[in-house]
Amino acid sequence: MSELVTGEAVALELRPARLPSRALAVLLDLVAAMALYVAVTIVLVVSTASLDEAAQTALSIATFVLVLVGAPIAVETLSHGRSLGKMACGLRVVRDDGGPIRFRHALVRGLIGVIEILMTFGIVACIASFVSARGRRLGDVFAGTLVVRERIPVTRTGYVPPPPPWLAGRFSGLDLSAVPDGLWLAVRQYLTRMQQLDPQVGWSMAERLASDLADRTGAPVPQGIPPAAYLAAVVQERQAREARRAFGSGTGAPAPAPATDGVPAAPAVPAAPEPPVVPPGPVSGPSGGSRPQESPEATEATEAPVVDERSRTGFVPPA
Repeated sequence: MSELVTGEAVALELRPARLPSRALAVLLDLVAAMALYVAVTIVLVVSTASLDEAAQTALSIATFVLVLVGAPIAVETLSHGRSLGKMACGLRVVRDDGGPIRFRHALVRGLIGVIEILMTFGIVACIASFVSARGRRLGDVFAGTLVVRERIPVTRTGYVPPPPPWLAGRFSGLDLSAVPDGLWLAVRQYLTRMQQLDPQVGWSMAERLASDLADRTGAPVPQGIPPAAYLAAVVQERQAREARRAFGSGTGAPAPAPATDGVPAAPAVPAAPEPPVVPPGPVSGPSGGSRPQESPEATEATEAPVVDERSRTGFVPPA
């Protein structure tokens, strides 16, 4: 990643294009330009057959300059840095501050490209791009431009990951009425994009959002809970409340348990009725004696499977 700072002091993280993708884009542009040059040359030869040799030479030079130099400059200017090869490879030319290029940038890149690409068969451009930290050739250095990758991999957007099961119902008693809509939107956007962020940047952003959310609710973030898991649990609690408000809630629900360490505990769940006790009867054993009969629940008890919480939610329970 390459951090660029705009004129408004906004830091941009762009991905500079490397030598293989840039070489492929230049090759596609050269193939398209040469095909156009050959077609225009054939048309001129047929239409100017009656002219003298000097006029034909002048027309051929003008055709070479216009097609192989002027056409790429015009295309990059009109498309804001996206030629045919760059569009195919998902690349784009931008200024050093991240803005779109203009005619002067495309002109400098095109004129220097004649020397480092056409006259030297791309050897100078490959060497300059290879030794540059951001993959820039000489035309980019003198024009103040940078070729970046603008094609973003397809990811799931709008999906809020669920909190880990050990946080289910933990924040059912929080007062969420003072939390503004802007903070909810920021938390939701973070949760949907936290897998795309740098780990350190994502952690600091989650801590800041969790602190703001705790200030609004009046309850501190519990110790040992990751901030991202805390945000996901509170968002799920808000969604559950909205669902109950929209579709109605059942009656006779027990009151939540008292808060512990400033965080309300999960609501009490009524215990299931105990199964009827089967009186033991005399059952003959292998030795001919009698032994008490075991209950079906004891004979059919099996160990519950262990579920990996990391694979389901992406969060790890505290140690």
